[in-house]
Amino acid sequence: MPEKPKFNKTSLKVHRDALVKYEKFLPILLLKKMQLQLVIRQLEPVLEAKRQELEETAKTIEPWGELLSEPTVDIEDYLQIEEVRTRKDNIAGVEVPEFDQVVHRPVRYSLFATPVWLDDALKALRRLVDIREELKVLLEKEKLLREELRTTTQRVNLFEKKLIPELKENIRKIKIFLGDDETAAVGRAKLAKAKLAG
Repeated sequence: MPEKPKFNKTSLKVHRDALVKYEKFLPILLLKKMQLQLVIRQLEPVLEAKRQELEETAKTIEPWGELLSEPTVDIEDYLQIEEVRTRKDNIAGVEVPEFDQVVHRPVRYSLFATPVWLDDALKALRRLVDIREELKVLLEKEKLLREELRTTTQRVNLFEKKLIPELKENIRKIKIFLGDDETAAVGRAKLAKAKLAG
């Protein structure tokens, strides 16, 4: 908004109105910034816990991981994701994904033609996939929130450090100019009156 001001009463009103509008909007931006910071701070331990859970679940699979490479069983035939279900949530005006569940494609197999460990392996691997997908959604949520925080911080800085100070300075300059102009007009009127009288 602030540009080189025109030194008239209309420009003064425009600048004052803009200043009022910006000063009302700035607290809203500051509140949004604080909300985003709070949510990101709350999300960090959740992310860390989910990473830890993923790591621990992967460790439980390690002891029998070699069985997964048996040529008789291609685990990918049995472990397929149909979809990752998420819903949308709104946090401080930002639409973010919330994890619901992973839907695994149902695969039929013969209990007699497959190794005995396959059932347990599939349960553990599905759990691992569920945690991994939930972590992906959480990371996407964090990314969106951090992007919005960056944008909001830039806006707050623009309002606090540039727009509002420029408007105040322009208002001050216009007031000085109008005051000087009014004083000069009074002086001219007195001169004109003195010439008419004399």
